[in-house]
Amino acid sequence: MNMSATRDVPGERERLVVIGGDAAGMSAASQARRLKSAGELEIVAFERGHFTSFSACGIPYWVGGEVPERDRLIARTAEEHRARDIDLRMRTEVMEIDLAGGRVRARDVDSGAESWTSYDKLVIATGARPIRPDMPGADAPGVHGVQTLDDGQALIDRLARTRGRRAVVIGAGYIGVEMAEALINRGYEVTVVNRGSEPMSTLDPDMGRLVHEAMEGLGITMVGDAAVTKILTGDDGAVRAVATEDAEYPADVVVLGIGVRPETDLARAAGLPLGDHGGLLTDLAMRVRGHENIWAGGDCVEVLDLVSGRERHIPLGTHANKHGQIIGTNAAGGYATFPGVVGTAVSKVCDLEIARTGLREKDARRAGLQYVTATIESTSRAGYYPGTSFMTVKMLAERRTGRLLGVQIVGREGAGKRVDIAAVALTAGMTVEQMTSLDLGYAPPFSPVWDPVLVAARKAAKAVQQPT
Repeated sequence: MNMSATRDVPGERERLVVIGGDAAGMSAASQARRLKSAGELEIVAFERGHFTSFSACGIPYWVGGEVPERDRLIARTAEEHRARDIDLRMRTEVMEIDLAGGRVRARDVDSGAESWTSYDKLVIATGARPIRPDMPGADAPGVHGVQTLDDGQALIDRLARTRGRRAVVIGAGYIGVEMAEALINRGYEVTVVNRGSEPMSTLDPDMGRLVHEAMEGLGITMVGDAAVTKILTGDDGAVRAVATEDAEYPADVVVLGIGVRPETDLARAAGLPLGDHGGLLTDLAMRVRGHENIWAGGDCVEVLDLVSGRERHIPLGTHANKHGQIIGTNAAGGYATFPGVVGTAVSKVCDLEIARTGLREKDARRAGLQYVTATIESTSRAGYYPGTSFMTVKMLAERRTGRLLGVQIVGREGAGKRVDIAAVALTAGMTVEQMTSLDLGYAPPFSPVWDPVLVAARKAAKAVQQPT
């Protein structure tokens, strides 16, 4: 091991060290650079992978061929960051944070050389890692998590080498569902094995059933209420099947869609505060609690759910970029805050759009809230207008007060982005009765006279008024 013998000491400039070169980390570095020149603030960023500032959300569409080139997912290259006086060190992994000494120990991934770099201010943006099941065969060749561009490239390379055309996706969350569609688009026979009864656990089961039916319509085999017990390998050591207690499903490639966990091993080892979900805990300024000059953002943190009032781990690029802006502003001596989230997300299976915001029924029960539900079917446009499609909207409201708690939408074109209406209403703390008076845009090509979200709000308002 080649370890630098001397501690790197900053000069008169303050030094900001950033761990993680994707959305949150490089947004923070870029924002800090906008506010302070290189003469005032030195910025050093470490990224262990081959790529920086990329869209992880776009990986399934790259794998499926809808995005033809990997580089289209890269918002800003390492060279572009360096041109802005950010010392970005690629293929360099931070191994240790020394809080008492104000320094980090980093290792060159390729050479193994290690050195210490001191900091005046530190940003932790280590992201999340795919959950790998603790079972035989989980690390076998042909088993892939999909979190980084390196992961996506490894999967594409595997698909190019594999002679067989059978794929098994373990888990049916956002990544699992999107990867199942991507593999169908590549001509694979796809089976999704899911622990829950329905896909998309971010929805209530009745709404998840609509996604289930759409996936089967694409030719995807859905296996619900099935826990994977092991991944079977062939004589060459590569994956050959996925096994549950009741069956085996042949596989030439396996994709893990179980979800992700905050990548907080470094933070845990340093003694930084973590929440119930394993993410770093921060204040409204994204400063790590109890540490004046350390910030954290992106998929490695927990954030306040504005509806339930509890901390949640919600790994989304939208949040990560906002966190970075907040952190960069504060690290450069400004002031900004991130108040929290309502849990808005949207996805698709072929032409079926899937959206949710706020609480599911089980979230409301866990938070001790009494609630009513309203589910309606409506159309995306005026019924007589060509191209009209149907959607299902489910709404949760707090009993007695009528406060909006959550909305789920499943439908075709024009359905998914309607969830933004509900996201704004949730953030504003509106009641379903107040929502019925929202002045939304109307014309036959865009909406019925009563928008589907407002139809659901009317029905929810009536349910709130019913005696218990």
